[in-house]
Amino acid sequence: MYSHGGTILRVNLTDGTIDSQPTEEGLAREYLGGRGLNIKRLWDELPAHTDGLSPENILVFGAGPLVGTTFPGGARFNVSAMSPQTGILGDSNAGGFWGPELKFSGYDQVIIQGRAEHPVYLWIRDDAVELRDARTLWGKDVWEATAALHEELGDPDVQVAAVGQAAENGVRFAGIFANLVRAAARTGMGTVMAAKNLKAVAVRGTGSFPVADMDRFGAIIDRLDALIYGHPEYEIRYRLGTTKLIRALDSIGGLPTRHFQRGRFEQAAAVSGEAIEDLYKVKSKACFACTIPCSRFLRVDDARFPDLQLEGPEFEPLAGFTARVGNDDLALALKCVDLANRYGMDAITLSEVISWAMECRQRGLLSIQEADGLDLAWGNGRAVLSLIHKVAHREGISDLLADGVKAAAERLGRGSEEFALHGKGLELFQADVRSIKAYGLGNAVSSRGADHLRSEPWFEFSNDAEEGIRRYGIPETAFRLEYKGKGLVVKHFEEMAAISDAIGVCKNTYNNMEILDWEGTAELLLAATGWDMSGAEVRRVGERIVNLERLFIAREGITRGDDTLPRRFLSEPLPEGSGPSTGSILELEPMLDEYYQARGWDMETGLPLADKLAELGLAEEAAECMN
Repeated sequence: MYSHGGTILRVNLTDGTIDSQPTEEGLAREYLGGRGLNIKRLWDELPAHTDGLSPENILVFGAGPLVGTTFPGGARFNVSAMSPQTGILGDSNAGGFWGPELKFSGYDQVIIQGRAEHPVYLWIRDDAVELRDARTLWGKDVWEATAALHEELGDPDVQVAAVGQAAENGVRFAGIFANLVRAAARTGMGTVMAAKNLKAVAVRGTGSFPVADMDRFGAIIDRLDALIYGHPEYEIRYRLGTTKLIRALDSIGGLPTRHFQRGRFEQAAAVSGEAIEDLYKVKSKACFACTIPCSRFLRVDDARFPDLQLEGPEFEPLAGFTARVGNDDLALALKCVDLANRYGMDAITLSEVISWAMECRQRGLLSIQEADGLDLAWGNGRAVLSLIHKVAHREGISDLLADGVKAAAERLGRGSEEFALHGKGLELFQADVRSIKAYGLGNAVSSRGADHLRSEPWFEFSNDAEEGIRRYGIPETAFRLEYKGKGLVVKHFEEMAAISDAIGVCKNTYNNMEILDWEGTAELLLAATGWDMSGAEVRRVGERIVNLERLFIAREGITRGDDTLPRRFLSEPLPEGSGPSTGSILELEPMLDEYYQARGWDMETGLPLADKLAELGLAEEAAECMN
C-alpha cells in the first residue's frame, strides 16, 4: 500500500503476546486512517457499555496516510478508546514527531488490549517489538519518564508517548503526551493507558514508505507551501500560534472570563500571545515537516519559578489559567501550564474544574474548610497552583475534582450542577459560544462531548455575506452572532475535521487556512496512495466517519436530548461589559433542527436515518445498533 506503513500491530498486555496483520486496504480506502480507521476498529471490536477502566477496553493509536510525508503539518496521530471520563467515545489527537516515527516503523495502527500485571512500556523499533518492565518509571512525570527512556534506550531520537502521575492516580482526564508537550489530552486516553499498566510507548523507525507518484506529490506540496507562505494569517500564526486568540476573542467578548461570567478580561493584553513573545520567547518550533513553526520555546525569568523553561503554550491552557480563573499573572499561568503537562492532564478540563470550584466559592456553595483551607477567590494563582498538584495526586478537595466537572457537581450537589460547564460529560473549551454560535452548535453535537476540534467552523468570522450565499445559500452563515444556516456550516466543517484527522494533518492548515478543498484533497490522495477518488467521495468518507461515531455514541444511549449545553449559554445573555457580544445567547434548538435535517438524521431522536446510513455503506452497522 502506498503512503502507508502497511501493518497493524496488536499487543495483548494480559498475556504478553504481540502480533501483526496487514493493513486492510479496503477499510483504509473507506476510512483513510487515523481517527477514521480508529472508530471502525472500536465499533467492530469493543462491546457496548464497556467500562473505560476495565481490561476489556481497547486503546488504539492510529496514523493516517499523510503522516510522515512532506505534507505541511502531516504529523498528527489519533488515540481512541471508550472514555473513562464521559462513558462514550474517547478520542484525542496530537502532533509532534511520534506519529511519523510510528509510520517509519511500518505501522498504521497499534491496538492495545488487556492489562499488564505490573507497569510496562512498549518498545517498537521497526519490526522488533517488545514489552519491557516500567516499574522504575512508575511515579515519574512525563518529562522524567521520557528522559529515563532516552537514557535506557541510548537514543535521544526515540519518540516517546507517555503518561504522568495523574493517569497513574486515576485522574479521569489524564492525557497521553508525546514529545513532552504534544498532548492527546481530551477524554482521558492517558487514564485508559495507565489503567492497563502501560507507562509509555517508545518508537524508533528506520524505514520509509513510498507515495504512489512522487513527482506529482512533490509538485502539489510545493504549491501548498506557496499558498501557506502567502496566506494572510501566516505571519501571525508563525509568531503567536493559537495564542493569537487571546486578544482576538477578548475584542469580541468571547473569553471565558471568571468561568464564563463575562466575555472580556481586563488584563487580556498582559496575558496574551503578544506578551509571551515580548517577554519570554526564545525561538519558534514546528512539528514534523510543517511550514508553520507555531510553537515556541520559552524561558521565564521569574524568581518564584527558577529555571522555568517550556514549550508552547497553546491558546487553550493559556486562557484556562488566565481569564477562566481570573488570573492576570502571566508567569504564574505559564507555570500552571508546565505543571499540567508534566503531570499529564487535559488543561481544558483542569481549568474548568478549578474555575467551577471558584464559582462555587463565590456563590457560597463551597467553604474554605472544604477546599483544604485554600481561598478560591478569583485570581488567586497560588491556590490554582496548589489545586493542580492536588488534582494530580487526588488529594483532599481535589479527589472531588479529579473525575471531571460533571461528576464533581453530582457529588457536591447544592445546586452546583447548574454551573458545571460541560456537554456529554466533557468540559467546554476556552471561548464563550454565545459569541460564536456555530462553535456552540459544534460543541453540542460533537461525538466526544463538548469540543471545538470536531468542527472548527471558522467561517462565521468571515463577515462576507456574498461568500455565505455562495457556500451555503444563506448570508447569515458568515456572521458569528447569527444562527441561521449554522447547521450547514457545522456539517461541512465536521467533515473537514474528520478528513484532517483521518489523513493525519493539522487543522491549522487544512481546516482553518483551507489550503485544500475536496477536489484538491482527492488529487493529493491520488498522488500519495494511488486511490482514484473524486472530491465528493472524499467528503463522503468524512461523512461516513461522523455517522459511525454517531452510531457508536448512540449505542451508549446518546440521543437528541444529550446534544445540549449548560443553561448559562442558552438562556443567560452575555452581560454588560462583554463588548460587541453583550446581550447574546445561543439559540441552540433551531440550529439543531437545521443540522439534523442537513445530516439526514431523525429530528426527534438525533439518530441517523436508515436511508442515510445505507447511502454511506453503514447499513450493517445500523442494524447492529438498532438491535
